[in-house]
Amino acid sequence: QVQVVESGGGLVQAGGSLRLSCAASGRTFTRYAMGWFRQAPGKERDFVAAVSWRGDSTYYADSVKGRFTISKDNARNTLYLQMNSLKPEDTAVYYCAAQPTSLGYYTRPYEYNYWGQGTQVTVSS
Repeated sequence: QVQVVESGGGLVQAGGSLRLSCAASGRTFTRYAMGWFRQAPGKERDFVAAVSWRGDSTYYADSVKGRFTISKDNARNTLYLQMNSLKPEDTAVYYCAAQPTSLGYYTRPYEYNYWGQGTQVTVSS
């Protein structure tokens, strides 16, 4: 199995940028589809972005499309989420998820078996 650990969260003003990282260890990172999810207090865990195991296919939630970019560096066993033009409604705990697959990517939480502990992102207005 793979272990994933997120980092890069913090406090930023609206309009600012942050880059989240997700470091993976354990089994071969290459064959894992990866995703980012977020959860605000009192709300469900929502899909943010996903990438295929090769890193050549990506998918985004409408709420972040054009502002966030997901990327996967298989050589460094690291997943990234570049977040630009941040809004207060982006405030949440952000989670990295991994799932071994030979297919594309996944967008639902139950499709992932491996999760990190999360990193807090707070956007002030």
